[in-house]
Amino acid sequence: MASTTAWPDLPYEAWRATRDTLHGHTQVLGKLAVALAPPQPELQHAALRLTARGWETRLLPAPDGSGGVVVALDLQRHVAVLEHSDGRRRHVPLGPHRSVGAVTSEVLEAVGELAGPVTIDPRPQETPWSTPLDRDDEHATYDPRQVQAYLAAASRAALVLADLRAPFRGRSTPVNAWWGSFDLAVGLFSGRPADPPSDAFLMRNAMDAEEISVGWWPGDDRYPRAAFYGYAHPAPPGYSDARLDPPAARWEAGLGEFVLDWDDVRGADDPHGTALAFLRSVVRHSCGVCGWVPSLAASVDAVPPPVS
Repeated sequence: MASTTAWPDLPYEAWRATRDTLHGHTQVLGKLAVALAPPQPELQHAALRLTARGWETRLLPAPDGSGGVVVALDLQRHVAVLEHSDGRRRHVPLGPHRSVGAVTSEVLEAVGELAGPVTIDPRPQETPWSTPLDRDDEHATYDPRQVQAYLAAASRAALVLADLRAPFRGRSTPVNAWWGSFDLAVGLFSGRPADPPSDAFLMRNAMDAEEISVGWWPGDDRYPRAAFYGYAHPAPPGYSDARLDPPAARWEAGLGEFVLDWDDVRGADDPHGTALAFLRSVVRHSCGVCGWVPSLAASVDAVPPPVS
């Protein structure tokens, strides 16, 4: 059995309080991206990214026109880092046990000092709580060891997702870090439009194209286990009937997604290969039953190879 040192245990209940605080901190970065980045289809401008140090915005235009700014959660040093393209920097500590409200207020103040004032909508999105971010004193638990375990797990998951995406020859997203659902995801597109499942803002803007979405999350109240997942939009009748690789993969009706639990991956002889096989099987199945061009499905298996 492979060593699980680099594929750490991530028990949801044990780190739930820290998880919720970290989720709140990522929302501040996402709100800044929404406020400052030029809008893109499928709300791609709102996405963050995962790096070796943690969650980061992409380069955002400074509100005062002075250049660009990046805001990051450095989960190695446990500080929020604000960097201007002219070299100026600010740091906001995430601990010990500082509230989401305190961190949010200081991050916004630092953005104003570096790049000019910015206004965000402080209401959290896709969370079971509704307290505005700048007034959230409830979420203040921050255990550095749990955060580092999360970052180690998320980094492994991001590498699997990048491996899955790399040979695909259709339009695709980068490995995005989504601050609403608190997950990592890659979107693969057929090139055809689709009817959104509802007229709600997120649905009509994020789901207006045929897409296969694959990703990883660290667990939430709906599904309190870390897992890889995948689904297609729109999905035809019978979509859930497939048997995928590996045998532990299954359809989770409550989520409307195929899932492979993190513990099944980290316990395998080849965790990376096991997770990649699952994601590829989701894409093959989805392309087949959704009527995508066969060459798109083949390209996920590097047929033809991306470099010859």
